[in-house]
Amino acid sequence: METLFIALGAFVAYLIAYHTYGRWLSRKLFKLDEHALVPSVEMEDGTDYVPTAKSVVFGHHFTSIAGTGPIVGPALAVMWGWVPALVWVVFGSIFIGAVHDLGSLVVSLRNRGQTVGDIAGRVIHPRTRVLFLSILFLALTVVLAIFGVVIAKVFQAFPSSILPCLLQIPLAMLIGHHMHRKGAQLLVPSLIALVLMYLSVFFGDVGVLHEINLWLSTWPLIAWVGFLLVYSYAASVLPVWLLLQPRDYINSLQLISAMGLLLLGLVAAALFGVPNGGETNARLEIVAPAIDTGHGSALPMMVPFLFITIACGAISGFHCLVSSGTTSKQLKRETDAQAVGYGSMLLEGFLAVIVILACVAGISLGIRNADGELLTGAAAWASRYADWPTAANGALGAFVQGASNFLRAIGLPVGAGTALVGVLVASFAATTMDTACRLQRYVIEELAGTLLKHRPVNAPHTGIKITGNPLTWLSNRHGATIFAVAVAALLAAAPRAGESWSWQTAGQGGFILWPLFGAINQLLGGLAFIVILFWMRRRAMPLWFVAVPTVFMLVLPAWALGYQLFYRSLGAESSWLAQGDWVLAIFAVATLAVEIWMIIEAIRVWPHIKGVAEESART
Repeated sequence: METLFIALGAFVAYLIAYHTYGRWLSRKLFKLDEHALVPSVEMEDGTDYVPTAKSVVFGHHFTSIAGTGPIVGPALAVMWGWVPALVWVVFGSIFIGAVHDLGSLVVSLRNRGQTVGDIAGRVIHPRTRVLFLSILFLALTVVLAIFGVVIAKVFQAFPSSILPCLLQIPLAMLIGHHMHRKGAQLLVPSLIALVLMYLSVFFGDVGVLHEINLWLSTWPLIAWVGFLLVYSYAASVLPVWLLLQPRDYINSLQLISAMGLLLLGLVAAALFGVPNGGETNARLEIVAPAIDTGHGSALPMMVPFLFITIACGAISGFHCLVSSGTTSKQLKRETDAQAVGYGSMLLEGFLAVIVILACVAGISLGIRNADGELLTGAAAWASRYADWPTAANGALGAFVQGASNFLRAIGLPVGAGTALVGVLVASFAATTMDTACRLQRYVIEELAGTLLKHRPVNAPHTGIKITGNPLTWLSNRHGATIFAVAVAALLAAAPRAGESWSWQTAGQGGFILWPLFGAINQLLGGLAFIVILFWMRRRAMPLWFVAVPTVFMLVLPAWALGYQLFYRSLGAESSWLAQGDWVLAIFAVATLAVEIWMIIEAIRVWPHIKGVAEESART
């Protein structure tokens, strides 16, 4: 029953937070105005700037920020105990993550849909714009290079999830075309698509379809990475109404319905247990330690690494890119920002709570080890969380098995439950990947525009235009997207560090820079908070609710980077410098230097800007 009370308590806490703190931020502090002119209306172009209903934007935003972040991070962070992970997820998402997402969205809405990187150049100093955009470019390159591998590995582990995931693409395009041409509502066709997708989960792995899934699961990683990058290119340059919006909306319905099924399964497992082949049902119980700093020297320090490991479930800098990169260009009304910005983060936090409970309690209902032996209770936990390296390799599997146990409690067969969770993970990794590609396109356009002395986001190009200056080519959507995909492909094409190149090892090059991503991602959150803070100070607004999270999210990522650089890297006894990991070391030093530079610029400007408006985004 303890597991059930935790889930219900978290749900109630999020509900209260949305209607109190979230409402106060939206109505009293940011003063969202239903009649204000928004970028999607002012700059409507049918491709990026498209006025869209709140429910559809919510679906896009929620699935874009969710991805695998609120799954993998919490599933690994329970190594430090379920209590620290739960506390950080619940309170972090309410007071830091949701504030960050809402603030980034509002600032972008008030600046013609520009990204926080572009806005930084006006509210702080022009130099900070290039610094910020450079960090964004690095982070998004890693996301594009790594998420193809993540999806491919899910497909290899759960072949039955492949065809249902691929089916979403043509279904979404059909729905998007129908909605745009007929002006029809998205809900009914999306529900039909959702039913078809669930039918493909249950019946898409029988007979010849099973053979197709198995064949696709044998593709080399590099083949899947290449396919997914080509798909990301298409998703980035096509109008948002044709693929991005309907696909994300279908995925949001899928995620919400899957969360509902998992919660229903959790309730059933807590009240009635789960059949385990014996005379009595297996009972749901938390088998993980409440707090754990042991597991030998391989377990990193809880502070700061807990706050870097759990990102999307509490706060993620990537969210500021979604809020200011795509979402702000689609909101039809300012007042929709509370539900989309603040509400989506709380729902993601609740997903992270379910993940934690699946890993620390759901797993106790039974998993099978490599020898096919059924393990339950503490033995099941130990098989996945014996030490840090074991947990790092098995965290995703722990969630899938724990979540499928919840589904088994409501009568779903093991195979169907596992396939459903596999589709869930792969689908949201894909939505993060295609949104990241579009965001990278904006970043490249803005960087090229800086050097060309114009801002392509305010007047986006609609086709390829090659001149003698290659930067002109990078300032339109096709050229910028091709460059984004090409850079990610080059990084991904390499094998892991220390491995020789082959068709089987190629495609994992993103892992070379992956150890940097957690800290850089959280650092983006701190830098976005600086932009929000400066935008508010120029308007003489109260700052306390942003100032504290700003300091928190600047110190912890820098601490984590510095510790890994000089003392010890995650899961290893020596630092990047001691290991001779010069690529990681150079990027870490450069990132810390950029952070210090931006802070110095901010401190220098801070005393002189209170009540002084920045240059208008329209100039």
